[in-house]
Amino acid sequence: MGRWANKYVIGLTGNIAMGKSLVRKMLEHLGAYTIDADGLAHQVMAPGAPAYAPVIETFGKWILDAENRIDRTKLGAVVFSHPEALARLEALTHPIVGQGIDTLVSRAKQPIVVIEAIKLIEGALGQQVDAIWVVDAAPQIQLERLMSKRGMSEYEARKRIDTQNPQREKLARANVVITNNGSPQDVWVQVEREWNKILAARGVQQRGDEVRTVQVGQQPRPAAPQPAAPTAPPKVATGTIPAVQPQPAAQAAPPAPAPAPVQQPPAPQPAAPTAPPKVATGTIPAVQQPAAQATPPAPAPVQAAPGAPMQISKVDIRRGMPKNADEIARLINTALGKNLSRMDIMMAFGEKSYLLAEVDSKAVGLAGFQVENLITRMDEFIVIPEVPVAPVAEALIQAMEESSKELQSEVGFMFLPKDAPALAQAFIEQGYERTELDAIKVPAWREAASESQPPNTQILTKKLRAERVLKPL
Repeated sequence: MGRWANKYVIGLTGNIAMGKSLVRKMLEHLGAYTIDADGLAHQVMAPGAPAYAPVIETFGKWILDAENRIDRTKLGAVVFSHPEALARLEALTHPIVGQGIDTLVSRAKQPIVVIEAIKLIEGALGQQVDAIWVVDAAPQIQLERLMSKRGMSEYEARKRIDTQNPQREKLARANVVITNNGSPQDVWVQVEREWNKILAARGVQQRGDEVRTVQVGQQPRPAAPQPAAPTAPPKVATGTIPAVQPQPAAQAAPPAPAPAPVQQPPAPQPAAPTAPPKVATGTIPAVQQPAAQATPPAPAPVQAAPGAPMQISKVDIRRGMPKNADEIARLINTALGKNLSRMDIMMAFGEKSYLLAEVDSKAVGLAGFQVENLITRMDEFIVIPEVPVAPVAEALIQAMEESSKELQSEVGFMFLPKDAPALAQAFIEQGYERTELDAIKVPAWREAASESQPPNTQILTKKLRAERVLKPL
């Protein structure tokens, strides 16, 4: 029995390039709360974090980069070549990481917790978990992964493998072995089978698709004494709302003599230009249409009700799972011009989560994000052209925040195209602020944002927790 009451804690281990993170993310998709102990070890060495000064005092200032951060490549060159140096580093970082793990496990709301740690069985943590899972792969596959995915030479890869304790020692302690020699689909079948065994033994119900219905508010349309002249419907295919093109100034028209407010008065020339609709609180107001048969401007690619965007009062949010991997690939391919396959999405499940937005059972939007080391990073956000941006984005943002908070995320960084003002406005309406990398004060946060930001994107950020787990000194 593990040390944490009312929790079933899985210790997940395996040597480098075996696929531990893939399995951890799959367990997260199934409903576990997961912790990357090795990732926390990196965070505790960030500037201002508890292990930063002790590590520099032990190994010297030469391990710092130009920004006075600990260069993990320089440090790794020492500790992975000299076992005694690695032991000294672990003696500095492991107690702090252990405190962080204890805090995270204790406040997790999920009954099943997964702790990924490459040195699980070598330390006290291996005695504190309820079960030990080991991810295994053939030595040649392990070597090829290090060379192809991490860019190591064969010499560097073999050297890194040789510095670790033998994989057979981990396998000897395993309660469950996940073999990762094939495709992600093969791994998923094994992980799901073992997960269902745990649920059955503990009497816990499978989480299923977990569809959340998000109500999105409708803004009342202000009453006008007379209908407005025709305006171009908003374009939402790329998250932008184009300005209405200037038209010739309208001549004065006599008021309608009869009390028929719906009757459009005759006008010899088109009406004066009107301002484009403003995304305010998650909805785009309906565009009024005139009774007169005026020739409208060139139609935007939005296809909704004739002359007006679709009005949405609720959006269903479905958690992305392998069974809807084809739908996720279709949305991304259509919106971003990519050519992803189901297998590409299965591979992506090892790094990120997906949320699908549905209206009347039709997929209309998607968010792809990851929560890693208590930081949320979103780099895929799609709303199809046939629906207004604001309500769908509002629902996806709220669901993404709920999922992030369930994983105890401290901050969210959203990366959006610079030419997507409607998407950016939707995030701003939900409390996000535009920022630049240099303005991010927490070093670990700034490093995470820097590593994740795609080219030609803007950063919108929001703090999701008041307190931090690894408080700086």
